[in-house]
Amino acid sequence: MPRFAANLSMLFTEVPFPDRFAAAAGAGFRGVECQFPYQYAAEHLADLAAMNALTMVLFNAPPGDWAAGERGLAALPGRDSEFRDGVELALDYADMMDCPCLHVMAGVVAEEDWAPALDTYLDNLAAAADMARDHGVRVLIEPINPVDMPGYFLTRPEDALRVIETLDHPNLGLQYDIYHAQMERGALTDTLEDALDRIGHIQIAGVPGRHEPDARGEVNWRYLFGLLDAHGYDGWVGCEYRPRAGTLTGLRWANDWGIGG
Repeated sequence: MPRFAANLSMLFTEVPFPDRFAAAAGAGFRGVECQFPYQYAAEHLADLAAMNALTMVLFNAPPGDWAAGERGLAALPGRDSEFRDGVELALDYADMMDCPCLHVMAGVVAEEDWAPALDTYLDNLAAAADMARDHGVRVLIEPINPVDMPGYFLTRPEDALRVIETLDHPNLGLQYDIYHAQMERGALTDTLEDALDRIGHIQIAGVPGRHEPDARGEVNWRYLFGLLDAHGYDGWVGCEYRPRAGTLTGLRWANDWGIGG
């Protein structure tokens, strides 16, 4: 049975962020993830997770200046020092929250700058994977579709897998977001079956709209969850979607797996 984690940046937004831990636990989740936790002290978030018997399973490294349009630093030439300082901060949070995975965002890169960006990306990922290994944390990279994030450096699962294979680092893996993959190219079963040994985390959302992963979209979720079970996937499945009309109402899709009520 899939282990679902609530993404607290997108679910339970009816209440302030610190209260979402209790809301997620009350809905039956045993794992949570978030996008950027740095507004809050790591100790406070660790306490909230522990008090609610939750595992913090994933969050993102600092992305640079989000308000200015930055979406990660790993592939941005000349920002290496800032990138690695951000990874150090993220690992401090991971240590405090006992979080096993860290998503490192590549960044937005102009097409004419892709060649130097790739060299920078590979160097920074190798450094981050080395840094995180000493903390018992796995670094993950995620392809993000260009409709939701124009200009993002890494958009296709096959390109992410090529990066992982090129570096061949035991502490680097794939964060496979089924929503982004379906928006970009589909072929979900092929990727899951071919790359499962590289996948460190999975995220889900319905297509189109990035709403609940239910029967109103174009993805056969029950089939995919069964496929994960059949192949022995024992990682977390992060619920990173925008509820159509309230988090608890929208969780009816998960009732068969003990979530919602």
